[in-house]
Amino acid sequence: MTELRRMLRDDRTFAALGMRLEVDEPGRAVLSMRVREDMTNGFAITHGGMVFALADTAFAVACNEDDRVTVAGGADITFLRSTVVGDTLTATAVRRVLSGRTGIYDVTVTDAAGEPVAEFRGRSITTNRSPI
Repeated sequence: MTELRRMLRDDRTFAALGMRLEVDEPGRAVLSMRVREDMTNGFAITHGGMVFALADTAFAVACNEDDRVTVAGGADITFLRSTVVGDTLTATAVRRVLSGRTGIYDVTVTDAAGEPVAEFRGRSITTNRSPI
């Protein structure tokens, strides 16, 4: 496992959902999360918000590759198939374009068999904020 950066050490959602940082490289990140019972909806499948949270966190790691604070300007997700309690999801985020203060990142979420679960596209904006 990669050493956690401060942004993740202080990320309460990352911790609460039990996410793990697997890869942290400039413009690329891989995170994983095991689906727990409290992450499911009324149909006993993984709640879409949990899948989005994992993808969004991988996106955040991939686009914050230096000391500048970069945030989401928007994101879209397409759910491809459902998962259930006990499944391990992996989100792989990759930078597609970086132009000035904006970027586009694609995140693929897969199950333990490597089958795609969701596709996420995030649009980043680098701010003038100082890191906390």
